[in-house]
Amino acid sequence: MALQFSTGYRNAMLDQFETTTGATALMRIRTGAQPATCATADAGTVLATLTLPSDWMSAASAGSKALLGSWSDPSADATGTAAHFRIYDNAGTTCHMQGTVTVTGGGGDLQLDNASIATAQVVTITSFTLTAPGA
Repeated sequence: MALQFSTGYRNAMLDQFETTTGATALMRIRTGAQPATCATADAGTVLATLTLPSDWMSAASAGSKALLGSWSDPSADATGTAAHFRIYDNAGTTCHMQGTVTVTGGGGDLQLDNASIATAQVVTITSFTLTAPGA
């Protein structure tokens, strides 16, 4: 039997993620396969680095929460195909989350308007939603 949690608990768990990560979390979008865990060393080339806006996620509701406002990097760091992302604390040293990247509608954990990134292009995130387990 799978564990189940109340919606209130699931919402609190999701809201705590943003609190733990910090108000000015960093996101790095990279090439290649994501590492085995967040504790594993970084992999791939950094294509884009974003300082997420203060209060970067909506308040959790019905066991999920989505990006708040617009997330973009006005000038990509390198050229390549986006494949995974990592979210770090504001110092950029502790990885708190990682996942896959695809274009909008591609089913990735994080979705971009264009996964083929060129140096200095604008990188825009179109979709990012967290859903707590245990519904």
